[in-house]
Amino acid sequence: MDQALFALGVAVVLFNGASILFTLVLPRSPRGFERLSVGVNRVVRVTFLAATRFVESYETKDALLAPVGPVALVAQLLFWAGLFIVGFALMLVATTHNVGGAFLQAAGALFTVGSVHLGGAPNVAIDILAGAVWAVVVALQIAYLPALYGSFNRRESLVAMLESRAGVPAWGPEVLARHQLVGIIDTLPGFYAEWEVWAAEVAESHTTYPVLLLFRSPDPWFSWLVGLIAVLDGAAMHLALSPSTASSQARLCLRMGLTALNRIARTLGWHVDPDPSPEGPIDLTFEEFEKAVEMLSATGFPLERTAQEAWPDFRGWRVNYETVAYRLCDRVTAPPAPWTGPRRHLRGVVEAPHRPPQRAPGGVTHNLFDRPDPKQPGP
Repeated sequence: MDQALFALGVAVVLFNGASILFTLVLPRSPRGFERLSVGVNRVVRVTFLAATRFVESYETKDALLAPVGPVALVAQLLFWAGLFIVGFALMLVATTHNVGGAFLQAAGALFTVGSVHLGGAPNVAIDILAGAVWAVVVALQIAYLPALYGSFNRRESLVAMLESRAGVPAWGPEVLARHQLVGIIDTLPGFYAEWEVWAAEVAESHTTYPVLLLFRSPDPWFSWLVGLIAVLDGAAMHLALSPSTASSQARLCLRMGLTALNRIARTLGWHVDPDPSPEGPIDLTFEEFEKAVEMLSATGFPLERTAQEAWPDFRGWRVNYETVAYRLCDRVTAPPAPWTGPRRHLRGVVEAPHRPPQRAPGGVTHNLFDRPDPKQPGP
């Protein structure tokens, strides 16, 4: 019996050690036993959402959800510690002849680098091994944090720049409208190129470190996911409405953006349609699209097609990313921005992007078109 428990303990320790190695050291999307950390993240997220269930204000809910990422990191570390204690305790049963004493001794050895034997007669080899293993895990976790926060900072820097280019919260048609209003349409190719590179970096970091999905932006109305959807919608509208003048970078940005969303979805274990029909249905309605085109026309944006003519091409692009984008927005409780789908854990209204007035010297304010009410019916 003791030999069987010892073998089981060795298996638990090796399994846990491999999970830590693949999570903290090996840069790859988690699969199989590597998904233990993804499960811990899910438990922490669901717990926080349950605690904020009756909070109606989005700003308050965002403040309460802000610690989810750091708490998930701590929970992940405690989970690994718990598995090591179980594994080493099973290995120590033959020495302590008592299950409770074995667990007490394993915990003492783990957290005191093998120098304390609380549960009974010491087993020097196992005690020292437990302490050494935990010291290595803590060192790896410390080294892991700079890489994690480095990826977070790179993600948020470009998102913050969207405030002047896509509004807060970000919205696809607003990207094109703002560039037209201030006469910088010529910068759109570079804008799309930046977001193509950004999407590639996010695809790599958020599949390698899924816990980054739980880290929220410093400002409650900023969101990497809402920002990405806005850029993809802006690029899709540009290609659909003005195909001869739209930059090729818009197409490249769209491709990389939807690839990033699909890779993240697969990391979470979701099924993703690899080749949806361009004529497939989408949740965004033609009426919503038509109103956005009317807004762009009012700003003077150069349109080559009507909304009716552009709709098939726009839908053909959006069908590739809408389903995954909406599901991710619901999962991370992203800001309730237009064209980002419903949120099960949010009530109230969808917030349209706020646009500063177009002012000129002498106190003159130019209203180029009637701005829609920022409060729109929510899901």
